[in-house]
Amino acid sequence: MTDQPNNGAVANEENGPQFSLQRIYVRDLSFEAPKSPAIFRQEWTPTVSLDLNTRQKPLEGDFYEVVLTLSVTVNNGEEVAFIVEVQQAGIFLIKGLDDAAMSHTLGAFCPNILFPYAREAIDNLVVRGSFPALMLAPVNFDALYAQELQRMQEAGETPMPTVQ
Repeated sequence: MTDQPNNGAVANEENGPQFSLQRIYVRDLSFEAPKSPAIFRQEWTPTVSLDLNTRQKPLEGDFYEVVLTLSVTVNNGEEVAFIVEVQQAGIFLIKGLDDAAMSHTLGAFCPNILFPYAREAIDNLVVRGSFPALMLAPVNFDALYAQELQRMQEAGETPMPTVQ
C-alpha cells in the first residue's frame, strides 16, 4: 500500500514540467590582442566593454539549444588591448511548460546556467594572453529578460520572445 503513493508521485513528476541540462559546451571561442607586445609596456588603465546576447533554437523533441554569446573589448587608453568572444552553449530538455514559462526558461534561466562557464572561459583566455585576470561581474538575466519584454510591449511586438 505504501508503493501506491510513490508510484502516483512518479507519474505526476513524469507528466508535469520537466527541466534537465543535457550538455554544456563551447560553440565558438576567440581571442585577439592586436597591439601586443607593445601593449604590455604601457601603463595598464583598462576600460572594459561587455556585449551579451542569447539565442535559442528547438532541436528534436523537447530538446533546445541555448547559446550565450559574450563579447568583451578591453581598451587601454585609446588602444584596443584585447578582444575576447565566447559562445557558450547548452542543450536542455524542457517540457510541460506554458508559453510564458518556456520563454522565461529559455531567455533567462538557461543563460544564467551558462554564464559561469562563459565567464571562466573568458578569464582563462585573458590570462593565457598574458593580461591581468578578468572576472566578469554576475549578470541578472531575469532583469534583462524583463527589460526585453517591456521593450517589446512598448514597440507593439509580440510580448513573448519566440524560440528561433
